[in-house]
Amino acid sequence: MVKSKVKIGVLALQGDFAEHISVLDNLNVNCTIVKKPNELSDINGLIIPGGESTTIKKLIDRYDFEGEIKEKVSLGMSVWGTCAGLICIAKKLTEPEPIPMNLINAEVSRNWFGRQVDSFESDINFSGIEEKIKAVFIRAPIVNKVSKNVEVLSKLNDGTIVGIKENKILGTSFHPEISGSTKVHEYFVNLTKE
Repeated sequence: MVKSKVKIGVLALQGDFAEHISVLDNLNVNCTIVKKPNELSDINGLIIPGGESTTIKKLIDRYDFEGEIKEKVSLGMSVWGTCAGLICIAKKLTEPEPIPMNLINAEVSRNWFGRQVDSFESDINFSGIEEKIKAVFIRAPIVNKVSKNVEVLSKLNDGTIVGIKENKILGTSFHPEISGSTKVHEYFVNLTKE
């Protein structure tokens, strides 16, 4: 089977980057881990994984990733932030730290559902995916507000926003990489191809 023409990088500073690589490999997507800013040069899309958002953002700052990521986005690179990654790409947080990168015009709240023991799964609708997907929420953020340019892709039954997109920037509160489904990864690969 031929690998996809697009190349997806997974930011591998902290968090569950290996799980994203595993899903992409299973989909036969050309993918790579990204540990240095110069490794962004030959990718078409970047996944910022779940993990600890303050740590991930400190490492993004320490290794001067933010400017490089923004430059690549201006040239058409897609970005997908999952859980902690969504926190890192938001325009604004309701908490003082970390300072997000302002890649998607949304306000996000960290750890909305509580501690690790409050983790849960839910079958949710996701715009652009026909069947419901299993979403895993682990110390997950939520999206409080979006600008009119941001498309809401997914909500919980109570109306809580957990999936958004603005142009080629995707954000999810949940962890598709551990759900057993590849549907959201396929969605991101197709978004990257656009």
